[in-house]
Amino acid sequence: MRKIVLMMGVSLDGYTEGPGREIGWHQVDAALHRHMNDVLRSMGGFLSGRVTHELMADYWPEADADPKADPVEADFAEIWREKPKIVFSRTLKPGPAPWHTTVVPEVSPAAVRALKEEPGGDLSLGGAGLSATFLEHDLVDELRIYVHPVLIGAGNRLFPDGPFAPSTLHLVETRGFDNGVVLLRYERVTG
Repeated sequence: MRKIVLMMGVSLDGYTEGPGREIGWHQVDAALHRHMNDVLRSMGGFLSGRVTHELMADYWPEADADPKADPVEADFAEIWREKPKIVFSRTLKPGPAPWHTTVVPEVSPAAVRALKEEPGGDLSLGGAGLSATFLEHDLVDELRIYVHPVLIGAGNRLFPDGPFAPSTLHLVETRGFDNGVVLLRYERVTG
């Protein structure tokens, strides 16, 4: 069975973005980007909310068209463009959309569990709001938290107060990058 893998960059004080949705403080250098490309290349698809998808769709479909494009970014553009994507949105029209995208109006736990039963690689979950909904419905199997060495003081937290069921996690990997980012990778303890 494939897993739902929450992948998110956070500040040291736990924010995914600043109060005005700023993410420029993320410290993604070539080594970290290559690592993320390698992880995402093996995924079976991307799950995101409308805001995250629209941010990605505004840049990545043609990011590699410029002959001067950075090779690491060009690699990710191809990965993003070719992978199946499911976007959860109440405002976008449901159904097929560009770049191997399907829009669904809401998170149905039964439908997500059925999706996990399908063949293919694990599914990367992005977007703090959608991640909170998946956590609330106990649908996240693994967390890959990339902690950036910055304090931003306010914004949107990765784990907002909410009706989450207590979850025991098992640390399966830590990795430090030269730019100061630290990966904390956890799997849910089940059974």
